[in-house]
Amino acid sequence: MTSARHILLTDNGSLEPGSTLQLRRIAAELAERVGEAVEPVSLAHSDKIPAERLEGRPAERFDAALDWALAGGVEEVLAVPLFIGPSLAIMRWVPAMLEERRARYPRARLRQAPPLYVPGERRVAEILADHVREQIGAGVRPRVAMVDHGSPAREVTDVRNAIAEQVKERLGDAVTEVAACSMERREGAEYDFNEPLLARLLTRPGWTDGPLVIALLFIAPGKHAGPAGDVAQIVRAARGEELRGVKLTRVLGEHPKLVEILADRVRTAPNVA
Repeated sequence: MTSARHILLTDNGSLEPGSTLQLRRIAAELAERVGEAVEPVSLAHSDKIPAERLEGRPAERFDAALDWALAGGVEEVLAVPLFIGPSLAIMRWVPAMLEERRARYPRARLRQAPPLYVPGERRVAEILADHVREQIGAGVRPRVAMVDHGSPAREVTDVRNAIAEQVKERLGDAVTEVAACSMERREGAEYDFNEPLLARLLTRPGWTDGPLVIALLFIAPGKHAGPAGDVAQIVRAARGEELRGVKLTRVLGEHPKLVEILADRVRTAPNVA
């Protein structure tokens, strides 16, 4: 039986090919950084993309890759989440899958690294601030709407808000205002912590016109964060189809500092069974 460590870089998954192709690029860069093989996998969705739209190579799911590694005799698997904060997927679903495999492979060491943002981490905000600065023209002090997807987990929104405060601090007087918001939310007062929604933020005084940067707290392009995605459509509905004075940032996965954070997560992952 081999004792080599198997690293699974794990995202949520998407039906958009660009998301999987970006995941593969990040995995290759991470492998080079840490000196170990890194396999790009998704929790769901991506395996439904036709292989011909993925350069002839089908996407892989986390559960299948995990089972393949364990059946092949790998004794240590490290799941590295390509997630910003503590979403339900990596706080419940992945741990449940790892626990079920521990019962079948008692000698295996199965671990999960922390997400991109942990208390004290400032590099996610640095990425966002860099992306906002790319969109600021000379002599312009825009408002910045930092938008995430929205989550049923308050802890994820707490991360959103903490990152927004860091972005505000880093941008200083280069911008007029920074506000955190979400693309969507579940119904019910118990999910009010997601407010404000982006659509509602853009109806507030000062946000209906003038220079605006939409800072995308999304890792990959796709249905939500792509140039014709849901976020862009919300902004068009509020500010007009031509989006005069509005700029959207790049996604987090396009910044080289993201791989730096992931490499640190690999190196400092807790050594637990």
